[in-house]
Amino acid sequence: MAGGDGTINEAVNGMVNSDVPLGILPAGTANVLANELGIGNTMERAAAALAETVQERVALGMISSDANSLQRHFLLMAGAGLDADIVFHLNSRMKEAVGKVAYWVGGFSKLGRRIPEFTVQADGREYRASFALLSRVRNYGGDLEIAPTISLLDDEFEMVLFEGESSLGFLKYMLAVVVHQQRSIRGITILRTRQAAFLAPGDREIHLQVDGEYAGLAPARVEIVPNALTLLVPTGFRARRPASVPAHVDAAAWTTSHTR
Repeated sequence: MAGGDGTINEAVNGMVNSDVPLGILPAGTANVLANELGIGNTMERAAAALAETVQERVALGMISSDANSLQRHFLLMAGAGLDADIVFHLNSRMKEAVGKVAYWVGGFSKLGRRIPEFTVQADGREYRASFALLSRVRNYGGDLEIAPTISLLDDEFEMVLFEGESSLGFLKYMLAVVVHQQRSIRGITILRTRQAAFLAPGDREIHLQVDGEYAGLAPARVEIVPNALTLLVPTGFRARRPASVPAHVDAAAWTTSHTR
């Protein structure tokens, strides 16, 4: 499949629960999946790497909302709040002209503005966030690693929550992500979960995105769909699996020990 992450998402939604293997040739803006797999972000390098791939059966995420007639599978991530708001307001002409820079321009345009918080429910607990990311990959936007320990081989999400309505606070958050210190900074919560819900306050629009494409408005549910897709990955991909939360560790305990 040749295309960017959004195009690959379209293909994935037509391949759910099939046995047809998916191999990718990156041709998009961020190429998050290609970066995550380590196959390079050019079609030539990826095509050469396809000869050295193996099949892995992986889980998908699914975002749904009865209120908004939404049901969509995703391979990479689902986001609510700030990043989805940036996607919603993204200038398509600028994206075509400057690629990923358009997202950074969109982000910096939020400086000085209040970023609305909303409620995230997961594993019987409630959290407040202005940006919530349920990720199946460490890589975010091709440049950052926001979810530090997740793997496509895991049957769960790494959920990263950013608190606060101050846009200036996100400069601190993004700096922490750049230097890989997001697990030790106040205002960022990281936990593992298999399902979550985004609930919007009655007077606010909370935008959603999946795999970098706009997906509508909260409320919405997100859940893991195990054993849903056959993905072609490099032969050494399993060996590069990051250290993650042991299966026996309670998510609440993980949250407590990894936030300040």
